[in-house]
Amino acid sequence: MSSAVLSDNRPAPLSLGAQQLRDIFRQVDVETCPGIYNFHMHTLHSDGKLAPADVMTQAMAMGLKGLAITDHHSVEGYWEAQNWIQDLSWRKGNRVKFPKLWTGIEVNAHLCGVDVHILGYGFHPDSPTLRPYLQGRPAKGAAYDAETVIHSLQSAGGLVILAHPARYRKSPEPLVEKAVEYGIDGIETYYAYDNPSPWRPTPKKLTQVKALAQRFDLLSSCGTDTHGKSLMRRI
Repeated sequence: MSSAVLSDNRPAPLSLGAQQLRDIFRQVDVETCPGIYNFHMHTLHSDGKLAPADVMTQAMAMGLKGLAITDHHSVEGYWEAQNWIQDLSWRKGNRVKFPKLWTGIEVNAHLCGVDVHILGYGFHPDSPTLRPYLQGRPAKGAAYDAETVIHSLQSAGGLVILAHPARYRKSPEPLVEKAVEYGIDGIETYYAYDNPSPWRPTPKKLTQVKALAQRFDLLSSCGTDTHGKSLMRRI
């Protein structure tokens, strides 16, 4: 990995969950999402239409191996999903196989003069460094700067990913380059910018973003960015 990825300059070591995700992100490809892993989705705890229980029910029906709920500025969906898993496990014991659920969040931030979204994964949800980002709304002041967001999520033991880098009012090249300077771990390489059905990464933008991931030796994530009622689509 490059010095920008999991380097000795990280504010804190990776949590066990983030270590697991690091290994998965190194193997993500065009076939991974949404049938095997899905690392970008929203629930009723931010701007999604699914209850966390509905997310888990769909994930199990699809046979997902793992997922992360990435509500905006909240981990309440993660906690509710975890409680749902524990309750069902208690009631049905070993008869139910659950997908792995990692902590996740999506945070608004300022990068290169534009507003972007930054994803955090596998972090310790009770870390005090996350408090500015768990208020249900974007942080203010210095806490809104991308560099601060990245370091705060890393200080909580998490991996940090730039969401949908080809979706902003600035081309992805300078955004990714500056995010790398700030120590980001990866980018959301596999993303459906045009909301197709069935889901598939947007071909032209996939080529562009994948080249950036390879150029900077970054981790690649994938996700449907679900806001509607199906984990198979964004809307």
